[in-house]
Order: sequence, then structure tokens, then C-alpha cells
Amino acid sequence: MTTSASVPTGPEGAIATDGTVINRLVEANGAYAAAFTDPGMDARPVLQVAVVACMDARLDLHAALGLELGDCHTIRNAGGAVTDDVIRSLTISQRALGTRSVILIHHTGCGLESLTEDFRQELEAEVGQRPAWAVEAFRDVDQDVRQSMQRVRTNPFLLHTDDVRGFVFDVKSGLLREIDPA
Repeated sequence: MTTSASVPTGPEGAIATDGTVINRLVEANGAYAAAFTDPGMDARPVLQVAVVACMDARLDLHAALGLELGDCHTIRNAGGAVTDDVIRSLTISQRALGTRSVILIHHTGCGLESLTEDFRQELEAEVGQRPAWAVEAFRDVDQDVRQSMQRVRTNPFLLHTDDVRGFVFDVKSGLLREIDPA
């Protein structure tokens, strides 16, 4: 499979680390900006929905959900975990920018399924400082989605918690599978 991000590689197929990937992205932005016209919209998402999802590069959320520019707020991190920072973003999204619905999307084959909280201890041993954040590793993706839904639905800062739904995206088929919150 190929992607639009064909990047130069060095010895043994390793991605070159001399800045060429970022240079390529900046060059692509120049071409984008040359044809860019202001779409004339503000920061309020048209569909009043916030999407919380994993940062996995295989998830093309706009294509998978039939979304266009301006339709939603997209919040991504490792595992799609509902962390304090995600709550912060959702709170701003709802209270300042009018979103009313939250869709949570985790996926099959997530890298967090192969990590443990020992990752933090390994970092501490390497750099001499333990990260303040949790890894949010998990073994059961369905249960992790349920936990995420619960974190959103019970958070006192969020105004709209009645339309919160969670899904697992299958990276092989592209299909969403809804998770029962019970």
C-alpha cells in the first residue's frame, strides 16, 4: 500500500532524518496556500459534533465518517483516550463553540494494546523523570471504549452528555462497530 506521504529513505529503508519529511510538508503547504481561498466559516462546527479518536495514521476520519471541512471538531491522541486534555478540549468545544454530540472512535490493532504502564517506568529509568501522564494502555478495546464513554458522560464540565456514542473502527474493513455502553 502506498500513501501520499512518499518520503525519501536512507540506508535499509529508514526514513531520512535530515528534515526532508518536514521540508516536503512545508513545500506541500506552499502549493496548498497558492490555491487556497478563505472558506468563510468560523470555528463552530456545522454538525455540532466533536470526534475523539486515536492518532493512528490509518484512520482517515473525514473520509470514514463522510465529513467535510467545518463539519466537526476533531480531537486525537494515542488510543483516543479521554484524558484531562481531551476533557479540556471537549469543554471548550461545547461551552464556547456549540457542539452537542460526541463520537468516540477507537480501533482494532491499536498500539496501546501492546504497551503497559511499565512504559512510564522505562522512561523514568532512561531520562530520570517519570511522566505525569498515564499511558492509558488497555487489553480490551470494547471495554476501553465503554470507559471513555463513561468518562465523558460523568464529567461535570461538559454540558451535553446525552448524545455520546462509542465505536471501534476496523482497520481491515473500514467499518465502525458500535459499543453498547452497559
